[in-house]
Amino acid sequence: MPVTLTESAAKEIQRIISEQQMSESTLVRVGIAGGGCSGFKYNFGFEEAADPVNDHLIEYHGVKVAIDKKSALYLDGTTIDFYSGLDRRGFVFENPNAVKSCGCGSSFSA
Repeated sequence: MPVTLTESAAKEIQRIISEQQMSESTLVRVGIAGGGCSGFKYNFGFEEAADPVNDHLIEYHGVKVAIDKKSALYLDGTTIDFYSGLDRRGFVFENPNAVKSCGCGSSFSA
């Protein structure tokens, strides 16, 4: 599996979809792009449909996740969680392929 979504992350995604009144077909797109302070940055957003040719489509806890094939190589084994504490709140990527990550956790190098 290229990416795993925790139940906590899935619940937060479902809350956002509901709050923003997105359609029931909305899925989460996870990917990477060049940039960030460590070389690659994570992309995370909402879309209406996956690309049947270029995407891996998986579902966790009722949330559909699309990952393009190139990003899947760098995200293989990654767990996406949602953290909510006094110090911060947001999605957390635990990527076993990251050799180095920036302090905020939004970019990495492989």
